[in-house]
Amino acid sequence: MTFPLPFAPRRIAIGASAHVGIAESIRARRPDLELRGKVFTEITAEDLAWAEAYIGFKRPPSVADMGNVRWIQCTGAGVDSWMSSDLDPSILLTRSPESFGPMIAEWAVSRMFAIQLQVLELAQAQRERRWAPRDIARVAGTRALVVGTGDIGRAIARSLQALGVHVTGVSRSGTVSGTDDSAAFSAVHAASEIANLVGNADWIVVAVPDTPASRGLISRDVLSRCRGAVLLNAGRGSVVEETALPEALDNGWLRGAALDVFATEPLPVDSPLWSDPRVMVSPHISGLTTIDGAAHGFLECLESLERGALPKWMVDRTRGY
Repeated sequence: MTFPLPFAPRRIAIGASAHVGIAESIRARRPDLELRGKVFTEITAEDLAWAEAYIGFKRPPSVADMGNVRWIQCTGAGVDSWMSSDLDPSILLTRSPESFGPMIAEWAVSRMFAIQLQVLELAQAQRERRWAPRDIARVAGTRALVVGTGDIGRAIARSLQALGVHVTGVSRSGTVSGTDDSAAFSAVHAASEIANLVGNADWIVVAVPDTPASRGLISRDVLSRCRGAVLLNAGRGSVVEETALPEALDNGWLRGAALDVFATEPLPVDSPLWSDPRVMVSPHISGLTTIDGAAHGFLECLESLERGALPKWMVDRTRGY
């Protein structure tokens, strides 16, 4: 994109629940900046008319446009909340460089162990004071298909490989994003091959953002080709055909699911996923932005702009990341 450089904004609006902490962290390094922060739902048109740059994960819901803001720094790795067609295309959009991979890998591993070791069933038996011996299978030796080979997918693959899991990757291009950690995958295939890969997986771990290419990737047809796998989704709800999950579980295509993201968030109270004992629901907490990470990401991008360079973390709006 064409963006006037150098760009040295001095008035910064922060729309986040942790706006006080983010502002304090930025101010400690850049006392020359003027900072105004609120919870993102309370950001007003006046705030955006005042600001030259905005820091936040989501677009403020009560404003028609972004006012005088010329640069948006998204505090998350996924920028789907900013990708609406009416966002001025001349606004620079960047994303956080914070690595969410290690935390999301811990989320995935914890769910895999909970399911494989039947932790929920044993906890229920304990509540009922019922002695419930059972056969327990190991995680080591199982097969995982990790959908997404970026920072998050690579961190998941490293963790699973260390546990003795055989890991195959899936990416848009059929290659590993970045130059490191490719050895964590035994092989990497293009997303177009996914329907032929899921049948060999015990675990299908989704770690891709919401993009035009990823929406509906885990479709009903793909789910129907699974053979008792467990689906774990820490990417975005739009990647999975959520309405097909009850059918997939009832037909044995899936034996379970651990879901951190959903088509609609919060997950509606009438969703059948809440009450299904084969499903573990968490409220989009697998990879959380830290105050230091949000502040550091903004300052890294700001320093690039001030010296006349587009930030490394600039979002390609055609790809969605």
